Amino acid sequence: MEVQALGVEQILKQARKSSKVIAALPELDRNAVLSTLAELLAQHIDYILVKNKMDLDNMPDSDPKKDRLMLNASRIEGLIQSIHQIISLADPSGKTSYAHQLENGLLIEKKSVPLGVVGVIFESRPNVTIDIAALCIKSGNAAVLRGGTDAFHSNSALVEIIGKALTQHGLPTSIITLFPTDRALVGELLSATKYVDIIIPRGSAGLIQFVRENSKIPTIETGAGVCHTYVSKHANLEQAAAIIVNAKVTRPSVCNSLDTILADKEIVDDLAQKIHSGLAEYKVEIFADDLAYKSLNANNYPFLAKASEEDYGREFLDFKCSFKTVDGLEEALDHIENYSSRHSEAIISEDKNEISRFINEVDAAAVYANASTRFTDGGEFGLGAEIGISTQKLHARGPFALEKLTTEKWVAVGNGQVR
Repeated sequence: MEVQALGVEQILKQARKSSKVIAALPELDRNAVLSTLAELLAQHIDYILVKNKMDLDNMPDSDPKKDRLMLNASRIEGLIQSIHQIISLADPSGKTSYAHQLENGLLIEKKSVPLGVVGVIFESRPNVTIDIAALCIKSGNAAVLRGGTDAFHSNSALVEIIGKALTQHGLPTSIITLFPTDRALVGELLSATKYVDIIIPRGSAGLIQFVRENSKIPTIETGAGVCHTYVSKHANLEQAAAIIVNAKVTRPSVCNSLDTILADKEIVDDLAQKIHSGLAEYKVEIFADDLAYKSLNANNYPFLAKASEEDYGREFLDFKCSFKTVDGLEEALDHIENYSSRHSEAIISEDKNEISRFINEVDAAAVYANASTRFTDGGEFGLGAEIGISTQKLHARGPFALEKLTTEKWVAVGNGQVR
């Protein structure tokens, strides 16, 4: 449902009421809604692309968020496949994880139940609208979506299609609500403790900080990623170069892309030579410390600048990265501890002891050995999709997907027992 004339409180009341409807719907019926949604998306690709172009035309080509904003036939097909994957997953609600019977016969059970109303505030990425809707419908939750102004036409079209799928199954469109983009109303959403059970900000560090500081509703932070790849002196450098290029250039505007290369000083010259062509092809600007600058400059790397302190701990979201040389694993671990956003971190090494230490000591939602950080994704992890990548430790960490859209309820069944 797209909100227009209704007041904020009435909008949220309807979402709350709808959450009871979707929670009571059997899993087979929820899956049927998702199947219809997949069919409608396939039927409306041209319509979605027209609306998406309206948003794209309002954003300059120089804005690194433009790639996030863009939809095409391939990306919409990916969303459709994601919906089918979600359908195939087990319903996370209604599961009994604990059962105990007291001596007096009282049966006590702990069951998983939907969270209720999930509020998500996100920027630029209209695919998130479908991911969240599908995950919430599958898990029996209602959702209130507040997308960015820059994706207004895209989000409106997608929520319209979601509404058609719900209507075809006799369900209220307020199960998935598109909240107004008016910034003045965000505070009301963040204060709606009576109607909204959880708030999930997905986007820039600034958005996440704003929500964290202003929300009266429990919040799970997702989105911001400052991701490092450490190349040990024990690394296979051909492999290291391939991983670095993949992690940086495939989709630099997403949160799991590479931000900082850490390289052992003993291999920095060789690594600079091997990454040269792959990064230069995409005109990746590298902000390098003195040793890395010297090595890259000796290899005539064309897009090179001296690094400043601000270039470490920076999420670039563009064809840019920083390069820092370190004296071994210990210094690499210290650098990551100081500058990481706890999202995704990688080591490239053939030393099993180094790999073990890195995996055990790095504090991040996802840790990689000899692989690209670009795999940190709900779909890639076999979860169907994700609302975002949580960098917290409670109540979810890593891909915030289907299983984390539930909470617990204790149920006690007796026949007159008193205490």
